[in-house]
Amino acid sequence: MAAQGWGWRHGGRTGPAVSGLDLAISPGERVLLLGASGAGKSTLLHALAGVLGPDTGGEEHGTLTLDGVHPADPAARGRTGLVLQDPESQTVLSRVGDEVAFGAENLAVPAEEIWPRVRSALADVGLEVPLDRSTAALSGGQKQRLALASVMAMEPGLLLLDEPTANLDPDGVGEIRDAVTRVLDRTGATLIVVEHRVDVWAGVVDRVVVLAAGGGVLADGPPEQVLGDPGHRSTLAESGVWLPGTAPEIPGGPWTPPAAGPLLLEARGLAVARSGRGPAVLSGADLALAAGTAVGITGPNGAGKSTLALTLGGLLRPRKGTLAAAPALAGTARPEPGRWTSAQLVGRIGTVFQEPEHQFLTNTVRDELAFGPRRLKQDTDGQVLAKVQLLAERLRLDGLLEANPFTLSGGEKRRLSVATMLATEPSILLLDEPTFGQDARTWAELVALLRGQLAEGCCVVSVTHDAEFIEALASRNLRAADGVLAAAAGTPADGAAPAGPADGAGTARNAQVRQ
Repeated sequence: MAAQGWGWRHGGRTGPAVSGLDLAISPGERVLLLGASGAGKSTLLHALAGVLGPDTGGEEHGTLTLDGVHPADPAARGRTGLVLQDPESQTVLSRVGDEVAFGAENLAVPAEEIWPRVRSALADVGLEVPLDRSTAALSGGQKQRLALASVMAMEPGLLLLDEPTANLDPDGVGEIRDAVTRVLDRTGATLIVVEHRVDVWAGVVDRVVVLAAGGGVLADGPPEQVLGDPGHRSTLAESGVWLPGTAPEIPGGPWTPPAAGPLLLEARGLAVARSGRGPAVLSGADLALAAGTAVGITGPNGAGKSTLALTLGGLLRPRKGTLAAAPALAGTARPEPGRWTSAQLVGRIGTVFQEPEHQFLTNTVRDELAFGPRRLKQDTDGQVLAKVQLLAERLRLDGLLEANPFTLSGGEKRRLSVATMLATEPSILLLDEPTFGQDARTWAELVALLRGQLAEGCCVVSVTHDAEFIEALASRNLRAADGVLAAAAGTPADGAAPAGPADGAGTARNAQVRQ
């Protein structure tokens, strides 16, 4: 591929997402593409995949070619395979096997080759489910594996991966990296991968390219040169690039967690399911959430972490057991969050979904941030707008207030989704993969904001694979696995409750956490 003075402005945006890009990548190269959140990494991948064009309302400058033609030219069809930041947005069919076969079928791969490719791709990414499994029944991490398998089955000449391991458990990260490496070794394909945590791919790629936030290229060269040179490291750290061995500096300095406040929400023998008639994915959970405390929930993909968070947030009904809000949270409302109206939930429990787009309701970032506070009707419009401006500045969204939320980068969408819940000042904040897509600076700012929420008495519950994030908030770490919720290894549970029976699973390894 070759770019000469190339740039792109999304429709409805005043400034370009990418500008002044001069870059050439040779066939067979393996490139790690870095840059601050919003630097245009995803936009470049979308352009190379041929999905940007005049019909999207955008505006292109300069030239971008793939094998000598524009990526949107029919002659480039089938040359690239793109895995999007949001894997759910590229799922087309209802069954896993059909989804993986879909791309290869559209490329007219001979029928006798398609299903061996399907099975091989699913094995490579470690998605061990029946071919007729519903794609809607997969967890977020499983959908990420599915999207990668669907692209790998096409055997493209250029493999474009946008944060392919962001929502995967630690074991899954290594599996995906190794699976991609095997495919590259076998096919000789070119790789461009976007990933904020560079240590995952530094040993796989032979080149690192860093996009500058203001346009152009900030650094370009072998990994040991770009990531190891002291001069480069200083420049990259200032721009927000994650560097191996360097921890982000969190605003506010050293932090002392506040003392636990009153009990807010308690679960006893809780069983949760992804749908009203589906099987329980986690059972027998005992959990107590207190004001001013942080809880991290970890575990393998598909263990029921997101389902548990949605149930705690009153958005799914418990399959079994009890979930009751204490008077400090419920106030005059009935104790079961699952029976609260949306008006009763606002200000009590704020839930940040794994897919940010699923919670956007308005046409501008400004209105999105103001929606919750206006629904509460507790502040004047001037107070609401002042709160919006402060949150936007803290999370580096202040230059995007008039932008459509759906045109933001993946990292910007994630920060906006968190900010919309912070704006309502809930007593409990439930976050599903809150650090997805964040550069080192925005990660540190998010930690500082959440520490402030804890100091003010908010309870923060995070479903995440980000161990550094859990540690930064001094979280009590729970692990969901094998159908139960327990204190993570090496993490004693204060006030641990006796183990209780899980549905059909004998004695459950459960922990009650009173913080």
